[in-house]
Formats: sequence, C-alpha cells, structure tokens
Amino acid sequence: MSSTSGDRRDRDTEGRARNARPRDGLGRPLPYGADGVERQPEGVVRTPGDTVTEAQALLEAGKPFHAHEVFEDAWKAGPDEERALWRGLAQLAVGLTHAARGNVTGGARLLRRGAGAVEEWGADRGTPRPHGLDLSELASWARELADVVERDAAPVDARAWAPRLRGDRS
Repeated sequence: MSSTSGDRRDRDTEGRARNARPRDGLGRPLPYGADGVERQPEGVVRTPGDTVTEAQALLEAGKPFHAHEVFEDAWKAGPDEERALWRGLAQLAVGLTHAARGNVTGGARLLRRGAGAVEEWGADRGTPRPHGLDLSELASWARELADVVERDAAPVDARAWAPRLRGDRS
C-alpha cells in the first residue's frame, strides 16, 4: 500500500481503498510512520474453533477491534445459518472497542445489540453453546458492561473487561 499524497488514496493490490496508516490496539489510526500494532489480515478463513481461540487471545491482549475483524471474517466466510451469530459477536467486540475509547452511547448500544443478537441466535436454534461459546454468559457480560459504561461515562480497560467467550478458562 502507498501512503496518501494529495488526493491519492491508499489502495490494496487489487485497487480497493485501504487505509495504510498504522493503528493502535483499539483500532484508532495513528500518524503515518508511527509504531502501531500489527493489523489483522482480512479475509482469513478459519475453523469456528480457531476463530474463537484467536478472538479470545486478542480480547485478552486488550485488542477488541482486532477481535472484531476475526469475527467479521467468520461472518463473511461462514455458513449462512451462522452469519447472525458471528455478526453478533463482532458487535460485542466493537461495543467493547467503543467503550474502551470512551464512546459511551456507541459502546452501550453495540453491546446491547450484540447481546440480543447472540441470545436470539442461540434461542432460535436451541443451541446455547455453539462452538463452545457461552452465549448466555456473553449476553450477561455485555449488558453489565453497557450499564457500567453508561453509569461511569468513562473509558473502560479493554483487557480488564475482556469477555470469556467459552465462559471458562479454556
């Protein structure tokens, strides 16, 4: 990718617009030339188990924006019947991202939307633990965090608030 100059936009090898600026752990753009965190590659096809494991590691590292990208890959590449699940998980990760950035309204809204999405997906299928995910616990975590974000109106520590996707230490 090339850096911007004049009215030129950063482009990937296929000509699509892609911002080449480095990013911090919460996905915020940094100035060109600054040290950022390594970006998640896009379009990676993973097994559901690998998706959950990789997203969990990113969440524990305080990188919910990057975890969202892992969930987004699963959402786009997974079977149609699971897309709403992965989209809901991506919303939870983005909600945590916004909460950590101090965006009270956006963080709380996305956390609640994601909680409803994963709960509804599990209830519609009678599957409370698809791929080992504890959907009920995730929904409870998200609603609790949304309440904290609204009450405190201050950024949260993404690492400290990282959810346990499988509801345990596995």
